[in-house]
Parts: sequence; C-alpha cells; structure tokens
Amino acid sequence: MADAPPPVVLTERAADRLKTLIAREGNDNLKFRVSVSGGGCSGFSYGFDFAETGEPGDLETEQHGVKVLIDGMAMMYVLGAEIDYKESLVGAAFSVSNPNASSHCGCGSSFSI
Repeated sequence: MADAPPPVVLTERAADRLKTLIAREGNDNLKFRVSVSGGGCSGFSYGFDFAETGEPGDLETEQHGVKVLIDGMAMMYVLGAEIDYKESLVGAAFSVSNPNASSHCGCGSSFSI
C-alpha cells in the first residue's frame, strides 16, 4: 500500500526557504508549525511559526527534509492545502492554496470556510 499524502503539502520551494530560516536560527531541532486562528478580514487566519516540540494533538510529517507540525484543531480547515513560497518584484511570502476555503482576503493571510 502506498503512503498516504500528507494532510498539508509543503512545496520544495517552501521547504528550501524554511531550511534557510531554520539554519539562520541555529537550531536544527526546529519544526515548522501550521495553525489557524479566528480573526483576519475573512474570518480565519493562518499561523506559521517554529517550535522544537509539538502541542498535544499536533500531527507531524516530514517533507523535503523539513519537519512539519499541523495543529490538530486546524486540521479540518487546512486538510489538502498546499503551502508554497513565492518571490516577486513586490516581495516574497509563503502562500496557501486551500481547497476548503470559500474565499480569501486580498492579502492572502486570511480565509473563510
């Protein structure tokens, strides 16, 4: 039986950027944590941070050499989402393509279901 895909997919470009950020922190034990909180102009906001350990209920995967923690409470909101890193003339940022979101705000950091 083939391995199931991770609940949130991290692109290779996003993983490369995260590896650079983790290296700058000087702590190889850091993991990339994805969460969702209420708020933002569309109802929910994505949260990204680094943690050495997960919280109770977090799901951990490893993708492209980066350990990813997904907040257990956020799972139903981000299941099937893809996190990418994009650079343009206007700036650079992580972006989320979320099939569960019915709308997004203009800045891309909040969404509604």
